[in-house]
Amino acid sequence: MKKLVFAVFVLILLGLSLPVYNLVVPYTSNPLQQYKSNDPVSVQAAAILAEKCAGCHSVGSGLPFYGALPVAKQLLAIDISMATKNVDYVKEVVAGKPVSGAVLAKTEHVVADGSMPPGHYLAMHWNHALSAEDKQTLTEWIQETRVKQAPAGVPAELAKKVLQPLPDSVSADPAKVALGEKLFHDVRLSKDNTVACASCHDLKKGGTDQLPFSKGVGGTVGGINAPTVFNAGFQFIQFWDGRAADLAAQADGPVNNPAEMASNWSEASAKLGQDAEFTQAFNAVYPDGYKKENFVNAIAEFEKTLVTPGPFDKYLKGDENALTADQKAGLKVFEDSGCTKCHCGPLLGGQSFELMGLRKDYFHKRGNVKEADFGRFNATKDEADKYRLKVPTLRNIKLTAPYFHDSSTSDLGKAVKDMARCQLGERMNDKQVEQVVQFLDALTGEYKGQKL
Repeated sequence: MKKLVFAVFVLILLGLSLPVYNLVVPYTSNPLQQYKSNDPVSVQAAAILAEKCAGCHSVGSGLPFYGALPVAKQLLAIDISMATKNVDYVKEVVAGKPVSGAVLAKTEHVVADGSMPPGHYLAMHWNHALSAEDKQTLTEWIQETRVKQAPAGVPAELAKKVLQPLPDSVSADPAKVALGEKLFHDVRLSKDNTVACASCHDLKKGGTDQLPFSKGVGGTVGGINAPTVFNAGFQFIQFWDGRAADLAAQADGPVNNPAEMASNWSEASAKLGQDAEFTQAFNAVYPDGYKKENFVNAIAEFEKTLVTPGPFDKYLKGDENALTADQKAGLKVFEDSGCTKCHCGPLLGGQSFELMGLRKDYFHKRGNVKEADFGRFNATKDEADKYRLKVPTLRNIKLTAPYFHDSSTSDLGKAVKDMARCQLGERMNDKQVEQVVQFLDALTGEYKGQKL
């Protein structure tokens, strides 16, 4: 009996020794600890993230001595792998780029529901629970950052929220917009005069062509679904894999793509130069004439005006009657389930790259993995980016089927259910799915005063 008591006593001492060790010895070191900013709230938030989050939520952080021991090593590797698939705070905060809306939304979500740090982590790190002061600081940082990043015209109080309204309009040069609109619809940008920007981004079809994969010159079929052009100016980067930094860079792509317009700006300039009236109009806006920089600038100027506020924006601004009871119920399901962790901001998306199949392997069920499925990896060649794709906007989603980069379904309810399962690990029942679909209908907006 004495031996048993002694053995239990020894086990208790061993069990307590590691948490006590972690109280005395810093758990990890990472660049967040040296984060510098002119904004004291950002510095305070970085310090909290460094101490209480980045041990798991960063690649390459140092581990305690027992991290090299059997079992502990495997368990820590699993925790860090899952954590960094969600958020790598060092990569996101220290990179020198604006912190993505999705990182802010994820942080806000776990601060609010108390799910982070998780219980098993706190069992080993007694002083790493988020205090009320920590939560307040992180909340202030999140809201302050959102206000800085919000589109012009969005009031600060609305900009603080995870879901924000679209502005009614954006500032643009009218002459460039008019010229860009003509270029957007001009088939002469393509090799055989059959394809325009509007061919794949039809403004009468939700800014898409409503095809699984778009058709280019000679009937060539692309390998990835064409995203909507509406509200594209608010995307944090362009294309599913983010290979274009902005609208102007995006406008340059299709003209030179052999699977799309199969042309180049020299060929397009030669054809347009034969049109005296168009050339005169172009030179009036761009005195230095036909140049790639001028073409893409005009198209981008037009595209940034394709803003489609709708019922949801009225609701966010205080009009309780703008949504039906079912749509409000769907919004609650959408928020409570955690959809806003990725589908956030004014676009309800378009703010981050996320791993397709975070909770359940999306590609295993679908099969036949293709190059387009590699997502961000195709632009960066970083293995950590494989299968990460830009989160699509949910604006006008009811008009833009088929869904996902691979056009795997045209059923919006199925798309909702699949994403809840694969990304959130949630199983929505049929009523919840239908309520979310009803809410998504409120995201269909207006363009030039007419409902899409």
